[in-house]
Amino acid sequence: MDGDRRGWRQCLLSGAVFAVCMAGTTLPTPLYGLYQEKFGFSELVVTVVYAVYAFGVIGVLLLAGNASDAVGRRPVLLAGLGFSAASAVCFLCATAMGWLYAGRLLSGLSAGLFTGAATVYVMELAPPGGASRATFVATAANMGGLGCGPLLAGVLAQYAPWPLYLPFAVHLLLVAVSAAVVLGLDETVRERRPLSGVRPQRPGVPPQVRSVFGPAAIAAFAGFALFGVFTSVSPAFLAQSLDVTDHAVSGLVVALAFFASTAGQLAVGRVGVGRSLPLGCAGLLVGLALLAGALVWDLLALVVASAVVGGVGQGLAFRGALAAVAAASPPDRRAAVISTLFVVAYAGISVPVIGVGLLVDPIGLEGAGLVFIACMAALVGAAAVYLLRRPVPADA
Repeated sequence: MDGDRRGWRQCLLSGAVFAVCMAGTTLPTPLYGLYQEKFGFSELVVTVVYAVYAFGVIGVLLLAGNASDAVGRRPVLLAGLGFSAASAVCFLCATAMGWLYAGRLLSGLSAGLFTGAATVYVMELAPPGGASRATFVATAANMGGLGCGPLLAGVLAQYAPWPLYLPFAVHLLLVAVSAAVVLGLDETVRERRPLSGVRPQRPGVPPQVRSVFGPAAIAAFAGFALFGVFTSVSPAFLAQSLDVTDHAVSGLVVALAFFASTAGQLAVGRVGVGRSLPLGCAGLLVGLALLAGALVWDLLALVVASAVVGGVGQGLAFRGALAAVAAASPPDRRAAVISTLFVVAYAGISVPVIGVGLLVDPIGLEGAGLVFIACMAALVGAAAVYLLRRPVPADA
């Protein structure tokens, strides 16, 4: 009993550390408007600054995604916290655009290190028989942390002094506490190897996986693209089109999408993998339609509804995609296939977001948003039709 109590305590502590790191990656979201006023850059620059984060994540996933298997979980998490602290320092020192790019890149490196290592670590620290609850802790820490970032920054920017500094100072303090927590946790990798033994993971999709991987990857791409647009340009839309200048409100709207994704991921256990992918695609389509309505009629209620419905759809689709792809992959290629799925998903955060930024000047924010919605709806619709014709096995 004492061993179980200790195991759950360490599991929850590692989950809290996971949440702190992920919160740092979305902390600047409600602050981009303030940075625009300070530095005078365009909406395109906002989207590029945001997308730099995804490039950092993809680079780490490909080059060192399996580093914690070799050197241990704790050293990798400490390195991730180090990058997270360095990112906060860049934003604190930001006197020119270069600081913002550097801060987002470092933030991506921290998320890339945490995404795999922290998920596995949370599950390994749980006592025997606690895999299901530990999965819940890891999911809630990941998506919940992403949601807490804009919420914390928005509240501090709106109701406390120094809006461009205090959120990052608070995050630095949380990172320092998290590092102390990690040092007190058990290491779960027993046979460690030197870092020089870590080899880049080569993306790849074996022929027998492609029929499942195609629609799963499309759904993951579209879901992450929806999140990318929400977190990069929704604060600007709220301010310019809806006259919502309250940073706490814009942070809450973004946070709702991540919290709803957590609920969607947790619902997969009840819905089943076989139905979660098509249901997730349906949720994404409804979320995109609601967002289109919000852009056309300038309604805050539709923005909120889009965040909630689209977030649930993203959660259902992404966890369903992961489970389906993992089940279809041969054991010796599973890590490479899942890495490929993550690369496609994070490409969804960067490429469409930059496309929206490019279209803002010639056709406006609303027009750019509608073009994005039409493209994503076509992709998700194609995936949904394919899944209806060739459903994912229920036992995936």
